[in-house]
Amino acid sequence: MSDNDGKKTLGLRGGARSGNVKQSFSHGRTKNVVVETKRKRVVVPKPGAAGAKGAAGPAGGGGKRPAGISDAEMERRLKALQAAKAREAEETAKREAEEKARAEARERQRAEKEQKEREQREAEERARKKAEDEERKAKEAAEAAKRAAAAPAPAPAREDAPNRGKAKDATPRRDDRGNNNDRNDRNQRGRGRDDNRRSGKLTLNQALGGDGKRGRSMAAMKRKQERARQKAMGGTQAREKVVRDVQLPEAITVAELANRMAERVADVVKALMTNGIMATQNQTIDQDTAELIIEEFGHKVTRVSDADVEDVIQQVEDKEEDLQGRPPVITIMGHVDHGKTSLLDAIRNAKVTAGEAGGITQHIGAYQVKTDGGTVLSFLDTPGHAAFTSMRSRGAQVTDIVVLVVAADDAVMPQTVEAINHAKAAQVPMIVAINKIDKPTANPTKVRTDLLQHEVVVEQMSGEVQDVEVSAHTGQGLDELLEAIALQAEILELKANPDRNAEGAVIEAQLDVGRGPVATVLVQNGTLRTGDIFVVGEQYGKVRALINDKGDRVKEAGPSVPVEVLGLNGTPEAGDVLNVVETDAQAREIAEYRANLAKEKRAAAGAATTLEQLMQKAKEDENVSELPVLVKADVQGSSEAIVQALEKVGNNEVRVRVLHSGVGAITETDVGLAEASGCPVIGFNVRANASARNAANQKGVEIRYYSVIYDLVDDVKAAASGLLEAEIRENFIGYASIKEVFKVTGVGKVAGCIVTEGVARRSAGVRLLRDNVVIHEGTLKTLKRFKDEVAEVQSGQECGMAFENYDDIRADDVIEIFEREEIERTLD
Repeated sequence: MSDNDGKKTLGLRGGARSGNVKQSFSHGRTKNVVVETKRKRVVVPKPGAAGAKGAAGPAGGGGKRPAGISDAEMERRLKALQAAKAREAEETAKREAEEKARAEARERQRAEKEQKEREQREAEERARKKAEDEERKAKEAAEAAKRAAAAPAPAPAREDAPNRGKAKDATPRRDDRGNNNDRNDRNQRGRGRDDNRRSGKLTLNQALGGDGKRGRSMAAMKRKQERARQKAMGGTQAREKVVRDVQLPEAITVAELANRMAERVADVVKALMTNGIMATQNQTIDQDTAELIIEEFGHKVTRVSDADVEDVIQQVEDKEEDLQGRPPVITIMGHVDHGKTSLLDAIRNAKVTAGEAGGITQHIGAYQVKTDGGTVLSFLDTPGHAAFTSMRSRGAQVTDIVVLVVAADDAVMPQTVEAINHAKAAQVPMIVAINKIDKPTANPTKVRTDLLQHEVVVEQMSGEVQDVEVSAHTGQGLDELLEAIALQAEILELKANPDRNAEGAVIEAQLDVGRGPVATVLVQNGTLRTGDIFVVGEQYGKVRALINDKGDRVKEAGPSVPVEVLGLNGTPEAGDVLNVVETDAQAREIAEYRANLAKEKRAAAGAATTLEQLMQKAKEDENVSELPVLVKADVQGSSEAIVQALEKVGNNEVRVRVLHSGVGAITETDVGLAEASGCPVIGFNVRANASARNAANQKGVEIRYYSVIYDLVDDVKAAASGLLEAEIRENFIGYASIKEVFKVTGVGKVAGCIVTEGVARRSAGVRLLRDNVVIHEGTLKTLKRFKDEVAEVQSGQECGMAFENYDDIRADDVIEIFEREEIERTLD
């Protein structure tokens, strides 16, 4: 921009040029800066807009209209302006009305407060006058008594004695009066200085509209009235001690203890110091110390514990008139592949085995069956594999009758014995079902005889245990089996109270992708309804839905009815007890208490290990190879059984370590943990989601899927066997005797030998024996027959041998020739 572009330049002082500004810097440097000014933008109205403006001038009330505004737009703007003004007027009126109402409320409150203060002052004045009157009367009575007592006494005295006494008494009175006057003058001067000093300060009372004088508090007025009343009644009375019932938890802070006793914190701290305990108000003391302090203050102690939160789960004894008959719970137990599920299918007229992988049951199934006679039976089908011991134990604990299934062609097996032990431990009656009676190789007599070894005496052997020969394939004996079950149930006289809060046992639990945590619950007492709030183990929830064994939704489930419960906040452990409570807060509190208790138990178990034990374990683990795995299963019982089975795999050299086990689909978090630990992920009847599959492909994590527990355990056992070091075995193949030793240029000492036994091979290992003592073990550097290098030399032939990196050979030494063989080891 030039200086002569027609703009007005800036006026500068100090002799600087117009349009320039002089800037000063350090070290005396300066710089001239050109100042530019911007011109205002001038909007030239269009001719059409000017005409429209002129035409709209009269309609707009003579006001100036902006360029380019139509009549309709101008009218809308005027209406909007009028509406805004009307709205503003309404808001102003509303605001004034509110201010007026607030002012009236303040005036009313002020009048009420002044009335109360006036009444209190009048009451105080009356009490004060009454007290003064009583005091005056008391003084007058005392003086009258003194005068009456002093009247008969003689009063001989000289005439000048009263004058001397008066003179003596008058002098101190004058002194006292002078002293009092001086003291009053000093007080007046002091008050005057204080008033002058504080006259310019604004107090809170003055700011709030007070008269500058602070009024007494209500508590002070009440205390004054109480003192005046007690004084009028003839003296103060000691306040009666209030004895309180103090609830004392296992640990409590000093401040909380003082608060519960309604005592001063300083007094409680003082009492603790008296007992030799130095504690502040924020420190925690134990229950015994707190009880000592409470008794010292004269209060009563009621000890409470964290476990008291479970008292809401009331164990109510049901009355005899409230009990009603309930269906029996029958558990099918026995060895694997003895036909337990097939027998139950034949009873239910269903094909459950068609949905089981490998034709075996791998989780507890709960079903209800209605017989032709109208009897309702609840069946629990348990697995027979050795890994499912804990699941069979749970099935025996919640059952009324155990049906022991034994194959007629296989007799008593290890899991059959285990089922017998579970039934005896649970003290429930047993019915033996001898299955597969239709097979040609069936031998029911052998089954009955084998059961005698385990103290199970059936009726045909003059015992008390019922036995029925059945065939799940042909349906033979099923009616007799149902009759035996009904007879046993009738003998037991099973009853329960359906009109109470439900109580049940978790048979199985799983994490469903679409439904969340799902628990299969067998209701044992009461009735479980939709909407009930419950706590089960360390989890709690509210019943969102109840699904029976046929997949239908039901509104309630009575005693001995198995249902799937939806609405849990987490997956419970199989075997946990479900209890219905009143409120959600109670359920949450009980679940949190149980979770904390379990955490403390785990921490205590870990802390119980001493340093010496840790060092010993670390030393033992140095030579132990570990195969880490991560297990995800479809249900809680299967996960538990797999972990127990894998922990048994291994020996003192190799073991399997389960890093994590859970229920539900394989997630990206599981893949991340497997990658960090370098272990495979095992999925039992579950699959990985899309993100987990992509992550596993990117990170190279192996995911193995299984549907049968046999295959899973065998594969893990084979993988663990690969960590075992191979066994090295030596095989003797020959002997050679040294006849002469030769020195060969470029080779060193060469032994002229004759093979006396077996064969000599160049690739084999050799030992040099001198007087039957091994003095060297190594390999051959060369093996020659005449001048040719050969691979082996047979017995009775001569040859030349040279040792690798060893020359101390002599005549008559013996060379032992052997081969090493590596044998792979496997876990039993």
